[in-house]
Amino acid sequence: MEILAFVIGVALMVVGLAVSIALHELGHLWPAKKFGVRVGQYMIGFGPTLWSRRIRGTEYGFKAFPVGGYISMAGMYPPSPQAARRDGRAGGGFFATMVQDAREANDETLHGDDDAHVFYRLPVWKRIVVMLGGPVMNLLFAMVLFAILLTGIGVQTATTTVARLSECVPTTTSTECAESAPAAPAQAAGIEAGDTIVSIDGQPVADFDEATAIIRSSPGEQLTFVVERDGAEQSIQVTPATIETEVTAADGTTTTEEVGFVGIGPAVDYVRQPIWAGPEMAVQNVGAVAGIIWQLPAKVWQTGVDLVTGAERDPNGPLSIVGAGRLSGEVAAADSPILNRVAGFLSLLASLNIALFVFNLIPLLPLDGGHVAVALWDGLKRSWAKLFNRPPPKPVDATRLVPITFAVFIALLVMGGVLILADIFNPVSLI
Repeated sequence: MEILAFVIGVALMVVGLAVSIALHELGHLWPAKKFGVRVGQYMIGFGPTLWSRRIRGTEYGFKAFPVGGYISMAGMYPPSPQAARRDGRAGGGFFATMVQDAREANDETLHGDDDAHVFYRLPVWKRIVVMLGGPVMNLLFAMVLFAILLTGIGVQTATTTVARLSECVPTTTSTECAESAPAAPAQAAGIEAGDTIVSIDGQPVADFDEATAIIRSSPGEQLTFVVERDGAEQSIQVTPATIETEVTAADGTTTTEEVGFVGIGPAVDYVRQPIWAGPEMAVQNVGAVAGIIWQLPAKVWQTGVDLVTGAERDPNGPLSIVGAGRLSGEVAAADSPILNRVAGFLSLLASLNIALFVFNLIPLLPLDGGHVAVALWDGLKRSWAKLFNRPPPKPVDATRLVPITFAVFIALLVMGGVLILADIFNPVSLI
């Protein structure tokens, strides 16, 4: 049964990833079509085509491996220079051939030099909107998922409802109740399991942490607990016992303090958060993921070292799709209520979309951020020429950056391979 649940969890992550990719590519497709760019293909996945259909000039389809996706826009780059067309394939070695191949592939999407339905002719701001549309869709999807998680399901919170009572006051040497041990104050005072604490000494308490703070700061002082029982409120006098506990300071030093103890344990329940809590969590995660992406090469290197040495991996380090699928399987197979598992899956999928958002903003081709950088450079050149009354410059020919694009692609391929191997042989586990 656990194996079946694990497989279902992995399958759900594959579907979730496919939906995330589909939304990302829609984020590019919608503004591109809105701005009049001709879009030849909208594909989810790579490899052999499983299904496709042409609608209004665009082929929509699914490919065999749902680990990415793409849309093919006409004229991503300006037409090849006339000299390059006249001379045919460029000489000069491997990279020159790559540049020429990129130009030829781009030229095939053009309907002549005066083709108006091409990407490179769009104003700078429209090109930026098209390229940012994909990552923004991932961010919005993450916000929706976090909103479902926090507002629709809620956050597991220790509530003010009493779930259990201690029988005695613990000592520094044992938590077992000896015959001579004094009874726990809450039980002795008449508090019962199922009571809901409304206030303590006139201070309303919204959750168990607030109640605990008051109790711990009042050893030996009589407190008035107002509890709700069977729909009616009643006051109960409770005097917290004094116990010693270890407290660790921010600098790591440990001291012993005397705190109050009454002996109540809270009921844990899902508490729904305000509707804006989801977007807030998404923004907070953007900052955390950006910190990881900024250090990605170093973190992948450390992951590779941990793989070779067998050391335990950083649980907050980067994961591959394999690792995300494995964690999703563990969540689905966990021995916990179904709502907990649904919440865990939603959190994983939302975090994956945050990672897609941040990663695609890296200003390097072939990522979306690289195309944005090219558009900004083109806009800067045009603004400079306009400022000094010079003729408009030619559009930026990003095919010249193909060697850099190739190097970035190889680097991403190597880092992805390291992470996949680590997620197979030295995985991060929830267990």
